[in-house]
Amino acid sequence: MKYAYYPGCSAHSTARDMHESCLEVAKALGIELNEIKGWTCCGASAAHQTDRELAASLASANLLLAKQMGMDMVVNCAACYSRSKAANYEIIHSEKVRESVADSLGQPYDGSVPVRHFVEIMAKDFGLAKLRKKIVNPLNGLRVASYYGCYLVRPAEVTGFDDPENPTILESLIDVMGGSNAEWSGKVDCCGGMQNLTQTEITVRRSAAVIEMALNAGAECIVVACPMCQISLDLRQADMEKLLGRKYNMPIIYVTQLLGLALGISSEKLGFDRLMVSPAEIIKTVGNGQSIEQSLYGTVATFPYHQGYKNE
Repeated sequence: MKYAYYPGCSAHSTARDMHESCLEVAKALGIELNEIKGWTCCGASAAHQTDRELAASLASANLLLAKQMGMDMVVNCAACYSRSKAANYEIIHSEKVRESVADSLGQPYDGSVPVRHFVEIMAKDFGLAKLRKKIVNPLNGLRVASYYGCYLVRPAEVTGFDDPENPTILESLIDVMGGSNAEWSGKVDCCGGMQNLTQTEITVRRSAAVIEMALNAGAECIVVACPMCQISLDLRQADMEKLLGRKYNMPIIYVTQLLGLALGISSEKLGFDRLMVSPAEIIKTVGNGQSIEQSLYGTVATFPYHQGYKNE
Protein backbone atom coordinates (compact mmCIF):
# COMPACT_ATOMS: atom_id res chain seq x y z
CA MET A 1 0.00 0.00 0.00
CA LYS A 2 1.48 3.29 -1.14
CA TYR A 3 0.19 6.80 -0.46
CA ALA A 4 1.16 10.41 -0.98
CA TYR A 5 1.63 11.66 2.57
CA TYR A 6 0.76 15.22 3.52
CA PRO A 7 2.13 15.89 7.04
CA GLY A 8 0.83 19.47 7.42
CA CYS A 9 2.36 22.30 9.40
CA SER A 10 1.65 21.00 12.90
CA ALA A 11 3.60 17.81 12.19
CA HIS A 12 6.81 19.81 12.44
CA SER A 13 5.82 21.86 15.48
CA THR A 14 3.16 21.22 18.12
CA ALA A 15 2.16 17.77 16.84
CA ARG A 16 5.47 16.09 16.17
CA ASP A 17 4.33 13.24 18.40
CA MET A 18 1.37 12.69 16.06
CA HIS A 19 3.66 12.74 13.01
CA GLU A 20 6.35 10.49 14.48
CA SER A 21 3.89 7.90 15.78
CA CYS A 22 2.10 7.85 12.42
CA LEU A 23 5.35 7.11 10.59
CA GLU A 24 6.31 4.41 13.10
CA VAL A 25 2.94 2.67 12.84
CA ALA A 26 3.01 2.85 9.04
CA LYS A 27 6.49 1.32 9.02
CA ALA A 28 5.41 -1.48 11.35
CA LEU A 29 2.41 -2.29 9.14
CA GLY A 30 4.30 -2.07 5.86
CA ILE A 31 2.36 0.98 4.71
CA GLU A 32 4.46 3.21 2.45
CA LEU A 33 3.98 6.92 3.09
CA ASN A 34 5.70 9.07 0.47
CA GLU A 35 5.90 12.63 1.74
CA ILE A 36 4.76 15.10 -0.88
CA LYS A 37 7.74 17.14 -2.02
CA GLY A 38 7.17 20.88 -1.87
CA TRP A 39 3.95 20.68 0.16
CA THR A 40 2.64 23.92 1.61
CA CYS A 41 0.12 25.01 4.23
CA CYS A 42 -3.42 23.87 3.43
CA GLY A 43 -4.96 26.97 5.00
CA ALA A 44 -6.46 25.20 8.00
CA SER A 45 -8.31 26.27 9.85
CA ALA A 46 -9.16 29.91 9.20
CA ALA A 47 -8.41 30.69 5.56
CA HIS A 48 -11.85 29.67 4.33
CA GLN A 49 -13.45 32.23 6.62
CA THR A 50 -11.53 34.98 4.86
CA ASP A 51 -11.53 33.90 1.20
CA ARG A 52 -13.34 30.77 0.04
CA GLU A 53 -11.58 30.57 -3.32
CA LEU A 54 -8.12 31.21 -1.91
CA ALA A 55 -8.72 28.54 0.74
CA ALA A 56 -9.61 26.01 -1.95
CA SER A 57 -6.48 26.97 -3.88
CA LEU A 58 -4.20 26.50 -0.86
CA ALA A 59 -5.43 22.96 -0.29
CA SER A 60 -5.53 22.16 -4.00
CA ALA A 61 -1.86 23.02 -4.44
CA ASN A 62 -1.04 19.92 -2.38
CA LEU A 63 -3.74 17.81 -3.98
CA LEU A 64 -2.32 18.60 -7.42
CA LEU A 65 1.12 17.42 -6.26
CA ALA A 66 -0.45 14.20 -5.01
CA LYS A 67 -2.20 13.75 -8.36
CA GLN A 68 1.13 14.06 -10.12
CA MET A 69 2.45 11.28 -7.86
CA GLY A 70 -0.47 9.08 -8.94
CA MET A 71 -1.50 8.22 -5.38
CA ASP A 72 -4.29 8.86 -2.90
CA MET A 73 -3.37 11.59 -0.43
CA VAL A 74 -3.16 10.57 3.23
CA VAL A 75 -3.20 13.03 6.11
CA ASN A 76 -2.90 12.52 9.85
CA CYS A 77 -4.37 15.86 10.91
CA ALA A 78 -8.14 16.22 11.10
CA ALA A 79 -8.02 19.92 10.18
CA CYS A 80 -5.89 19.25 7.08
CA TYR A 81 -8.20 16.37 6.23
CA SER A 82 -11.24 18.62 6.50
CA ARG A 83 -9.81 21.42 4.37
CA SER A 84 -8.52 19.06 1.69
CA LYS A 85 -11.85 17.27 1.46
CA ALA A 86 -13.65 20.63 1.37
CA ALA A 87 -11.44 21.83 -1.49
CA ASN A 88 -12.31 18.76 -3.54
CA TYR A 89 -16.00 19.20 -2.75
CA GLU A 90 -16.09 22.87 -3.72
CA ILE A 91 -14.11 22.36 -6.93
CA ILE A 92 -16.48 19.58 -8.03
CA HIS A 93 -19.64 21.51 -7.14
CA SER A 94 -18.70 25.07 -8.12
CA GLU A 95 -17.50 26.11 -11.56
CA LYS A 96 -16.49 29.50 -10.15
CA VAL A 97 -14.26 27.94 -7.49
CA ARG A 98 -12.84 25.48 -10.01
CA GLU A 99 -11.88 28.30 -12.40
CA SER A 100 -10.41 30.38 -9.57
CA VAL A 101 -8.29 27.47 -8.37
CA ALA A 102 -7.02 26.81 -11.91
CA ASP A 103 -6.09 30.50 -12.22
CA SER A 104 -4.24 30.43 -8.88
CA LEU A 105 -2.37 27.21 -9.62
CA GLY A 106 -1.63 28.01 -13.25
CA GLN A 107 -3.22 24.72 -14.32
CA PRO A 108 -6.54 22.96 -13.82
CA TYR A 109 -7.34 20.66 -10.94
CA ASP A 110 -10.56 18.67 -11.04
CA GLY A 111 -10.98 17.64 -7.39
CA SER A 112 -10.38 13.97 -8.17
CA VAL A 113 -7.62 13.01 -5.72
CA PRO A 114 -9.02 10.85 -2.88
CA VAL A 115 -8.19 12.28 0.55
CA ARG A 116 -7.85 9.74 3.34
CA HIS A 117 -7.19 10.09 7.04
CA PHE A 118 -4.61 7.66 8.39
CA VAL A 119 -7.28 6.21 10.70
CA GLU A 120 -9.20 5.11 7.59
CA ILE A 121 -6.08 3.50 6.15
CA MET A 122 -5.50 1.43 9.29
CA ALA A 123 -9.12 0.35 9.73
CA LYS A 124 -10.22 -0.07 6.13
CA ASP A 125 -7.28 -0.47 3.74
CA PHE A 126 -5.01 -2.49 6.02
CA GLY A 127 -8.06 -3.94 7.72
CA LEU A 128 -9.11 -4.78 11.25
CA ALA A 129 -8.61 -8.53 10.88
CA LYS A 130 -4.99 -8.15 9.75
CA LEU A 131 -4.36 -5.48 12.35
CA ARG A 132 -5.59 -7.74 15.16
CA LYS A 133 -2.94 -10.30 14.22
CA LYS A 134 -0.23 -7.64 14.58
CA ILE A 135 -1.04 -6.76 18.20
CA VAL A 136 1.69 -7.94 20.58
CA ASN A 137 1.02 -5.66 23.56
CA PRO A 138 -2.77 -5.66 24.10
CA LEU A 139 -4.41 -2.84 26.05
CA ASN A 140 -5.63 -5.28 28.68
CA GLY A 141 -9.09 -3.77 28.92
CA LEU A 142 -7.91 -0.16 29.21
CA ARG A 143 -11.06 1.98 29.19
CA VAL A 144 -10.74 4.49 26.37
CA ALA A 145 -12.95 7.39 25.32
CA SER A 146 -12.59 7.90 21.57
CA TYR A 147 -12.88 11.59 20.67
CA TYR A 148 -13.62 12.68 17.10
CA GLY A 149 -14.32 16.38 17.56
CA CYS A 150 -15.64 18.43 14.66
CA TYR A 151 -13.35 18.13 11.66
CA LEU A 152 -13.44 14.40 10.98
CA VAL A 153 -17.19 13.94 10.85
CA ARG A 154 -18.66 17.31 9.84
CA PRO A 155 -20.01 18.32 7.45
CA ALA A 156 -20.89 14.73 6.66
CA GLU A 157 -21.56 15.38 2.96
CA VAL A 158 -18.01 16.69 2.61
CA THR A 159 -15.91 14.35 4.75
CA GLY A 160 -17.87 11.10 4.47
CA PHE A 161 -15.67 9.83 7.29
CA ASP A 162 -18.26 8.06 9.44
CA ASP A 163 -21.66 8.58 11.02
CA PRO A 164 -21.61 12.29 12.03
CA GLU A 165 -23.54 11.70 15.25
CA ASN A 166 -22.22 8.33 16.34
CA PRO A 167 -18.97 7.44 14.57
CA THR A 168 -17.36 4.15 15.56
CA ILE A 169 -14.17 3.77 13.52
CA LEU A 170 -11.89 4.75 16.42
CA GLU A 171 -13.76 2.39 18.72
CA SER A 172 -13.16 -0.44 16.24
CA LEU A 173 -9.42 0.22 16.49
CA ILE A 174 -9.54 0.27 20.30
CA ASP A 175 -11.39 -3.06 20.24
CA VAL A 176 -8.72 -4.60 18.00
CA MET A 177 -6.04 -3.38 20.43
CA GLY A 178 -7.77 -5.13 23.31
CA GLY A 179 -9.18 -2.02 24.95
CA SER A 180 -12.60 -1.32 26.39
CA ASN A 181 -14.64 1.46 24.78
CA ALA A 182 -16.31 4.02 27.02
CA GLU A 183 -19.88 4.79 26.03
CA TRP A 184 -20.23 8.56 26.14
CA SER A 185 -22.08 11.39 24.45
CA GLY A 186 -19.18 13.82 24.07
CA LYS A 187 -17.20 12.21 21.29
CA VAL A 188 -18.34 14.63 18.57
CA ASP A 189 -18.70 17.72 20.80
CA CYS A 190 -16.51 20.73 20.01
CA CYS A 191 -13.43 21.29 22.19
CA GLY A 192 -13.38 25.01 21.38
CA GLY A 193 -10.08 24.64 19.56
CA MET A 194 -10.72 27.53 17.15
CA GLN A 195 -10.74 29.91 20.13
CA ASN A 196 -7.52 28.55 21.63
CA LEU A 197 -5.59 31.78 21.10
CA THR A 198 -8.29 34.39 20.63
CA GLN A 199 -10.77 33.48 23.39
CA THR A 200 -8.87 31.00 25.52
CA GLU A 201 -11.47 30.75 28.29
CA ILE A 202 -14.01 29.36 25.82
CA THR A 203 -11.55 26.61 24.88
CA VAL A 204 -10.78 25.88 28.52
CA ARG A 205 -14.44 25.54 29.48
CA ARG A 206 -15.43 23.55 26.39
CA SER A 207 -12.50 21.16 26.75
CA ALA A 208 -13.19 20.73 30.46
CA ALA A 209 -16.78 19.78 29.62
CA VAL A 210 -15.51 17.11 27.21
CA ILE A 211 -13.14 15.67 29.83
CA GLU A 212 -15.93 15.70 32.43
CA MET A 213 -18.10 13.57 30.16
CA ALA A 214 -15.26 11.13 29.54
CA LEU A 215 -14.58 10.83 33.27
CA ASN A 216 -18.25 10.25 33.98
CA ALA A 217 -18.12 7.38 31.47
CA GLY A 218 -15.25 5.80 33.39
CA ALA A 219 -12.57 6.55 30.81
CA GLU A 220 -8.93 6.21 31.81
CA CYS A 221 -7.72 8.21 28.81
CA ILE A 222 -9.04 10.03 25.76
CA VAL A 223 -7.81 9.05 22.29
CA VAL A 224 -7.75 11.71 19.56
CA ALA A 225 -6.89 11.99 15.86
CA CYS A 226 -6.58 15.78 15.65
CA PRO A 227 -3.67 17.97 16.84
CA MET A 228 -5.94 20.90 17.62
CA CYS A 229 -8.14 18.75 19.85
CA GLN A 230 -5.07 17.24 21.49
CA ILE A 231 -3.70 20.67 22.41
CA SER A 232 -7.05 21.87 23.73
CA LEU A 233 -7.62 18.81 25.90
CA ASP A 234 -4.04 18.16 27.00
CA LEU A 235 -2.21 21.48 27.21
CA ARG A 236 -5.19 23.35 28.63
CA GLN A 237 -5.62 21.06 31.65
CA ALA A 238 -3.29 23.30 33.64
CA ASP A 239 -5.55 26.25 32.74
CA MET A 240 -8.63 24.23 33.71
CA GLU A 241 -7.15 23.73 37.15
CA LYS A 242 -6.56 27.48 37.54
CA LEU A 243 -9.95 28.55 36.18
CA LEU A 244 -12.19 25.80 37.51
CA GLY A 245 -10.26 24.59 40.52
CA ARG A 246 -10.11 20.97 39.38
CA LYS A 247 -7.13 18.90 38.33
CA TYR A 248 -8.39 16.36 35.83
CA ASN A 249 -5.14 14.49 35.17
CA MET A 250 -6.68 12.90 32.06
CA PRO A 251 -4.11 11.63 29.52
CA ILE A 252 -4.89 12.73 25.94
CA ILE A 253 -3.23 10.32 23.53
CA TYR A 254 -3.07 10.16 19.74
CA VAL A 255 -4.58 6.95 18.39
CA THR A 256 -1.33 6.28 16.54
CA GLN A 257 0.60 6.48 19.82
CA LEU A 258 -1.66 3.94 21.49
CA LEU A 259 -1.62 1.66 18.46
CA GLY A 260 2.15 1.96 18.31
CA LEU A 261 2.42 0.61 21.85
CA ALA A 262 0.05 -2.23 21.02
CA LEU A 263 2.21 -3.08 17.99
CA GLY A 264 5.28 -3.31 20.21
CA ILE A 265 6.94 -0.06 19.17
CA SER A 266 9.10 1.46 21.93
CA SER A 267 7.48 4.43 23.63
CA GLU A 268 10.44 6.74 23.01
CA LYS A 269 9.74 6.49 19.27
CA LEU A 270 6.09 7.48 19.72
CA GLY A 271 6.53 10.91 21.34
CA PHE A 272 4.99 10.14 24.72
CA ASP A 273 7.50 12.45 26.42
CA ARG A 274 5.80 15.39 24.69
CA LEU A 275 2.43 14.90 26.34
CA MET A 276 1.65 17.45 29.04
CA VAL A 277 -0.43 15.13 31.21
CA SER A 278 1.48 12.03 32.23
CA PRO A 279 0.50 8.83 30.40
CA ALA A 280 2.53 6.70 32.83
CA GLU A 281 -0.44 4.91 34.41
CA ILE A 282 -1.80 4.14 30.96
CA ILE A 283 1.49 2.63 29.82
CA LYS A 284 1.54 0.37 32.86
CA THR A 285 -1.64 -1.36 31.71
CA VAL A 286 -0.38 -2.07 28.19
CA GLY A 287 1.50 -5.23 27.26
CA ASN A 288 4.20 -6.06 29.79
CA GLY A 289 3.33 -3.09 31.99
CA GLN A 290 6.59 -1.16 31.58
CA SER A 291 6.07 2.42 32.71
CA ILE A 292 6.85 5.28 30.38
CA GLU A 293 9.32 6.76 32.87
CA GLN A 294 11.29 3.52 32.90
CA SER A 295 11.19 3.32 29.11
CA LEU A 296 12.18 6.92 28.46
CA TYR A 297 14.46 7.71 31.35
CA GLY A 298 15.60 4.37 32.74
CA THR A 299 14.03 5.02 36.11
CA VAL A 300 10.65 5.87 37.54
CA ALA A 301 10.37 9.64 37.78
CA THR A 302 7.74 12.27 38.33
CA PHE A 303 6.06 13.56 35.19
CA PRO A 304 4.61 17.00 36.04
CA TYR A 305 2.79 19.46 33.82
CA HIS A 306 5.01 21.19 31.28
CA GLN A 307 7.64 18.50 31.23
CA GLY A 308 6.32 17.90 27.73
CA TYR A 309 8.37 19.30 24.83
CA LYS A 310 11.42 19.11 27.08
CA ASN A 311 13.67 18.24 24.13
CA GLU A 312 12.73 21.25 22.02
